[in-house]
Amino acid sequence: MLKKILIISDTHMPKKGKMFPSPLLEVLKKDIDYIFHAGDWTAESVYEELRTFAPLFGVKGNVDKEIWSNTLPEKILVDIEGIKIAMVHGHLGKGRSTPERAYRECEGDSADLIIFGHSHIPFHERKGSTILFNPGSPTDKRRQKQFSFGILMIHQSTITLNHHYFS
Repeated sequence: MLKKILIISDTHMPKKGKMFPSPLLEVLKKDIDYIFHAGDWTAESVYEELRTFAPLFGVKGNVDKEIWSNTLPEKILVDIEGIKIAMVHGHLGKGRSTPERAYRECEGDSADLIIFGHSHIPFHERKGSTILFNPGSPTDKRRQKQFSFGILMIHQSTITLNHHYFS
């Protein structure tokens, strides 16, 4: 069965945006099976709103300081349609870069896909048999040219993973 998953991170709301941008809302209002948020939500309202659209998986980021965020794990492991997905924010552990820290934090998990955030820099690269993916940010692009998020499609244990960019 085909599964469509929205991947976002580093929303930093309401500081960097009062509401989700329309390109993201368009995707949320369509047939999304799951949402993955790789941390730095900043406010519980982001969590609450996202979970009205689809089942939500999320981790705690380094700026998530409110009491509600203490319920979020630092790392999750999920199996969807035979694909093992690990997710961390990417700020913890040893490594010179965010992708390196995320990889090292999940190295022993035998994940097919590692989702992370923290840097706000879109990233999509294979390391051995594992795909590393950072969706960037839909609300806080920092020094990037565009805002971004990711869409993961899983069909018969096959992954299609793309960034979606917008201004």
